[in-house]
Amino acid sequence: MQQSGSLTLSQAVLRRTTLAMDVLLVLVGSAVVAVCAQVAIQLPFVPITGQTFGVLLVGTALGSKRGALALFAYIAEGLVGLPVFQSGNSAWVPNRFGEPYIVGTTLGYLVGFVLAAFVVGWLAERYGMDREVWSAAILLLIGNIVIYIPGLLWLQFWLAGHAVPTPVWDAGLLPFIWGDLVKLILAATVVPIAWRLVGRAGLR
Repeated sequence: MQQSGSLTLSQAVLRRTTLAMDVLLVLVGSAVVAVCAQVAIQLPFVPITGQTFGVLLVGTALGSKRGALALFAYIAEGLVGLPVFQSGNSAWVPNRFGEPYIVGTTLGYLVGFVLAAFVVGWLAERYGMDREVWSAAILLLIGNIVIYIPGLLWLQFWLAGHAVPTPVWDAGLLPFIWGDLVKLILAATVVPIAWRLVGRAGLR
């Protein structure tokens, strides 16, 4: 894949990749998100999971194209029945309302995952925003916002369709702020540390 203004972590380590290597990186990225998704704290409507941490980490490390493809692969794995979503769900496991998981409360967030991986990857490629803690924090905050836009839009539609009186902010935003802040700080610390290790190895 062609490199832009700045290298991503994967480009710095691998420099040049073959198509087979790109496919492997995409699949590894999807696996990272799947593993992170199994870390979950269940709330009344939408769970707090490690998914967003995995999504932002994968998008930043792999870049816009491979990051977005990794999230497409993640969703595709769920669609074929693999238990990759939170709590070991696949796309077709029924929720408590009897509808498939894929069309439940998290559909908008899944869409946001793909968009966020692309956006944070593009910003990392274009501006190298993942190199320092402060810029990585801004980068990942932008990624979180990108996730929330389709997530809350779909959740509002879902709540209205199920006659649930809970405001969308209470169901899909406010309970997650502190958890997302912790994940953001963790990711914004891990990525620059990885860059420092890459620099010491002479790969930067």
